[in-house]
Amino acid sequence: MLIEPLRQQLIPEVIALMGLGAPDITARSYSDYWLYATLFSSTCPVAVIDNRLAGAISAFRSQDDPADLYIQDVMVDPNYRRRGITRAMIDHLRAHAEDLGCRRMYLTSTPGNTTAHRTWEALGFHNVRGDATVHGTSVITDYKGPGKTRAVFERLLET
Repeated sequence: MLIEPLRQQLIPEVIALMGLGAPDITARSYSDYWLYATLFSSTCPVAVIDNRLAGAISAFRSQDDPADLYIQDVMVDPNYRRRGITRAMIDHLRAHAEDLGCRRMYLTSTPGNTTAHRTWEALGFHNVRGDATVHGTSVITDYKGPGKTRAVFERLLET
């Protein structure tokens, strides 16, 4: 498995891969992924196995608080799941975030995505205390705007 920064040549494959994550992940436009590959490639790792895209992460270091790195999307091809790909990409991203001086990686998830919640906890993320509980997970009401209640998970980093 090769973990590398997102390259423009992989954009069509990333769009197709992210489309498999519906309804919890929304594939972005070609223009969005061009932006990620051009300006944020070091925080958007992809996993390639036998020249085939197996997984991808879209993540961004905050310009307002450079100590934070926000993970927007994580997706692994269903044919490659349970092979440690998510862990490998997150570990790669964590090491890079620490090199950048980040102190925290965090992400949000839809309240009912309990499979993802178990994954985040297994990878060292902790559910941030919110104002409500859904399916045993703490959530923050309207976190991403009206009607966009989210579970927030964070992982503190060593710098």
